[in-house]
Amino acid sequence: MLFDLIKSALMGMIQGIAEWLPISSGGHLMLFNALLPLKNVGEEFWPLYDTVIQLGSILAVVALYFHRLNPFALSKTRQEKRETWEMWFKIIVAVIPSGLIGVVLNDWIDAHLDGPVIIAVALIVYGVVFLLLDRLEEGRHARRIGSIRQLSYRTAFLIGCFQVLALIPGTSRSGSTIIGALLLGLTRSTAVEFSFFMAIPTMLGASGIKCLKFFTHGNSLTGSEAAILGVGFALAFIVSLLAIRALVQYIRTHSFRVFGFYRIALGAVVLALVAAGVIGG
Repeated sequence: MLFDLIKSALMGMIQGIAEWLPISSGGHLMLFNALLPLKNVGEEFWPLYDTVIQLGSILAVVALYFHRLNPFALSKTRQEKRETWEMWFKIIVAVIPSGLIGVVLNDWIDAHLDGPVIIAVALIVYGVVFLLLDRLEEGRHARRIGSIRQLSYRTAFLIGCFQVLALIPGTSRSGSTIIGALLLGLTRSTAVEFSFFMAIPTMLGASGIKCLKFFTHGNSLTGSEAAILGVGFALAFIVSLLAIRALVQYIRTHSFRVFGFYRIALGAVVLALVAAGVIGG
């Protein structure tokens, strides 16, 4: 039990970092669990755990941006409240594509695209995309969209279409949305910020579906499972607070190139571990 709590704490830390950096939190968690699996849990616990600890990360976004996200704040003017509502409408429009496709294909994806090789390939492919995008960025001296207020509903929807790619394990929800946003003309800081906000309804919906599946199939959490989930959730929240601030600071003066190299290197390591039989393919 103690080792499971320690592993859950480590996974919460991984989740808190990888959810916001474009390196795939789900992929990292799957790989960690493949190497050091949780022991004192039921067979149906992992899909629930994998999704629900992400709520800790989402709560960190709400805590850090609460005033920005709150359309009822008394300190806001009528115009500011209207702009907040418009921002939320754009967020909702952006999550429609992944919400609809995720509901339809969720079970199929879990059954057919849930393995280390898929994760490794996705890590490498999108690592290359980030490097190519970085080269493309060098040729662009000005971005068109410097705030969410300037974002059109059409562009928000198109960014949401890129988020559909994140249904493939190893892709990264933040990575796919950031790539889409940059290609559609957003500045790095606006792309990251909109990706943060899109995560709120996206992950709330995904967690709700996983919880519904878990409990409607006659499952229940044991005391040890609840403790393991609680530790992961808490660490994901705390580390996310730090990771979000760090990423916002970093992208002000740096590109996403380092994440591209990291993804390629990690993907190569995973393929090597599969080839060596350390983890199953």
